[in-house]
Amino acid sequence: QVQLVESGGDLVQAGGSLGLSCVASGSISSIRDMAWYRQAPGKQRELVARITSALQTNYADSVKGRFTIARNDIKNTVYLQMNSLKPEDTAIYYCHGDTITLRGDLLDNLWGQGTQVTVSS
Repeated sequence: QVQLVESGGDLVQAGGSLGLSCVASGSISSIRDMAWYRQAPGKQRELVARITSALQTNYADSVKGRFTIARNDIKNTVYLQMNSLKPEDTAIYYCHGDTITLRGDLLDNLWGQGTQVTVSS
């Protein structure tokens, strides 16, 4: 069974930093385009950052200059480094993406279970 498993969520003070990880586990050979989303209480889920297999990245305007998305294809892992955190960054952060299985099948639109990030003022 292929899963995306996030980790790294925590409680942090405003201005602090936090790093999230998302590991694609199971019978996969590679990860494809990957992204981080977040959902705050009472709000819709929104895209935070995306990274393609070609290492192209894009970010939500609200996190540009503060967050950095990266990937390690050997480890099938995607990272989100979050600096200068603000209370409005408080949300559940979800990993999303596509993988290729060991049989060569594309498994797309995969979601992790989410990890809670809370920024206190």
